[in-house]
Amino acid sequence: MELTMVIPSYWGRDSSTGWQEGDAVYDHPIPIDEEGTLDRAIRSIGVLDDKDFSLVVLAVATSPDIENEVEKKVTEIVAQAASDAGVKAMVFGPSHLKEIHKMMDQDGKGEYADLLQLRGYSNVRNMCLFIPHILGADAAVLIDDDEVFEDTGFIGKVREHIGQEVDGKKIYGLAGYYLQPDDDFYVPVPEDAWARYWGKQEQMNKAFESTIASPPRIKETPFVFGGNMTIHRELFSKIPFDPNVRRGEDIDYIMNAMMFGYKFFLDNELHIKHLPPEKSHPQWKRLREDIYRFVFEREKLRHQKGKEGMKQLSAEDFGEYPGAFFKDDLDDRIMNACMLLSAEYRRNGDIQGGVETLQNIPISKNDAVPSFNPFGHLIELQKKWEQLMDYTTDEKVREKYQAIIGKKR
Repeated sequence: MELTMVIPSYWGRDSSTGWQEGDAVYDHPIPIDEEGTLDRAIRSIGVLDDKDFSLVVLAVATSPDIENEVEKKVTEIVAQAASDAGVKAMVFGPSHLKEIHKMMDQDGKGEYADLLQLRGYSNVRNMCLFIPHILGADAAVLIDDDEVFEDTGFIGKVREHIGQEVDGKKIYGLAGYYLQPDDDFYVPVPEDAWARYWGKQEQMNKAFESTIASPPRIKETPFVFGGNMTIHRELFSKIPFDPNVRRGEDIDYIMNAMMFGYKFFLDNELHIKHLPPEKSHPQWKRLREDIYRFVFEREKLRHQKGKEGMKQLSAEDFGEYPGAFFKDDLDDRIMNACMLLSAEYRRNGDIQGGVETLQNIPISKNDAVPSFNPFGHLIELQKKWEQLMDYTTDEKVREKYQAIIGKKR
């Protein structure tokens, strides 16, 4: 079983400049003048018993004008950390992507270039699938740079189940889970009235109780964690991440996979420590991003039509979480949560924060609702992705792309 581990690393402008309008929005991009978490993540690979896999680190910049600086910094970090961890690693950044696009144009396949981008969570995740495909991997192991390995047998557990059969069902999607800094997998439940009403953390913990805390070890799961998921070639060569999803791309991927008849299985012994830095965006903005993701998923479910080879899903297929946020009461949940959060901002003297929070309500009814049919788009996206995979399966074509991916800058 050939494995390729891919770790995307997100970097922003220097700490004195910060995020600017037009920059890509990520949870916690590392300021380019700081060291960040990537070095720690790669060094933790040193604890693994099995290092017989390819490691690729994606250098992702929030803005084109810092791409060269980001790629240079990531390359320097990876060179030293990977050597110390005893693992061979490659860096893939914007310069490599430009060469990929140029090669596609030369081959008359430029129409696929929009599927391969380094901006936005879903696009970055698609690169986490495309690169293992080009490298000939049987499975892609997706890890994030704000995590550390503690379980020496992590890779062994991946090999034990990916591509194998459980209860007559093939495991083409394998999910692990996160351990929080306190070594528990439950997420802290905020005391704020608005957050308790919104209920995201509470619903997550209910889902974790039934899926992670309960036997058997391997079971079907309605949720996955983007930084601890393994996707078999059978699945990643057919199903892409949807670039229209601003965040929550991991949950969207499992929805896409399920619609095309694939299932994800969670291994309740496959864990990784999650040590994220503080989030850099205000609460109203993070809530807005959640609103965009949940409204989009709800609309994708609503637009389903019977199609041969596809399965029609409902919110109930996604359990306590994320299913609770795909239901018809989502609009009421959004409105009431925003009213409560806005009041909290105003009580604390942050009038602008209160105004921005209330703007989330009309956004949820207008801008967050896709102007296109998201289900129909998925069908077209899947078809185009499969064509890209077919084109790059040819050995001669793949060798050309391998030369680009492995090129040192």
